[in-house]
This record gives sequence, structure tokens and C-alpha cells, in this order.
Amino acid sequence: MEVTRSVVDGIVGKCKTETSRRPVPIDEFTTAELLAWRRETAYAEPEDWVFASEKVQGRMPPWSDTLLDRFLQPAAKRAGITKWVGFHTFRHTYSTLLKANGEDVKVVQELMRHANISTTMNIYTKALTPAKREAQSRVVDVLMDRSRILSENAAEDAA
Repeated sequence: MEVTRSVVDGIVGKCKTETSRRPVPIDEFTTAELLAWRRETAYAEPEDWVFASEKVQGRMPPWSDTLLDRFLQPAAKRAGITKWVGFHTFRHTYSTLLKANGEDVKVVQELMRHANISTTMNIYTKALTPAKREAQSRVVDVLMDRSRILSENAAEDAA
């Protein structure tokens, strides 16, 4: 997918950095969904926005605040999410899930479209609790004989 422009505070312009202008690889499922949307939308010309505002006959995307208030926040509430959810929430989740799935940090950085890997890893990516617990257990296994301790505990419980 080619990214050719951006909108910041209602102003259309070029993408911020060279990294953000690079093509975005997308999977087949996402491609199929976007093509289906293109067949359905009234704004399917090459210069049209993928998600265009009907209020301005597709010349601009909807305002982000409108999308948040009318769609995203109500959907989060219906899902039982009590914290505020914004578009950046998805970026943090995406980065964290990529890393949790074992993706290479360079792949995560490039999919996030960050010029600097420290932005990706220090700001966007969090370690999930199960992964931290598993890492802790692997260290314990290096230092301790888990099977001996488990056997002793089982013997004590039986007594």
C-alpha cells in the first residue's frame, strides 16, 4: 500500500518523514477487506481517501475527533473498556502484539514506520505479563532444580 499524503489538524500535506512515505506491506485478508470497501464506497477514485467524509463529498477524511466520539469510544464502552481509547492506543497495541508474537525488533520498527528503533521499543512496545512470567521461570530453571523442589513440595503435601 502506498502512503502518499497525511492530514494533521485538517491540513493535507506530505508524510512527515522518509520512513513514513515508504510502502506499507499488508496481508491478504486486509487487502481483500480494503478492496471490498473500495467497491462499496462512493469515493473510489485513485485520488480519493480510503475512508472519506461524506460531508465534503470525499475530498477529506472524517475528522479524527468525530470518529473517536461517534464510533471508537462507544465501541470501547460496549466492549467493557473503561479507559480512554484513541488512535494511538492501536499503535501501542500493534507494537506490543508484534513483539509478543516473537517478531524481530527491526520488523516491528519498520512496520511501525519509526525512523529510530528506540522510539519503537521505549515508547510503544510493552512486555506482556505472561511473557515476563515465562522469562522469569526460565531464569529460575537455570538457577534451580525445579523438579526437585516440586517433588519435595508434593511429598510434603502428601504427608
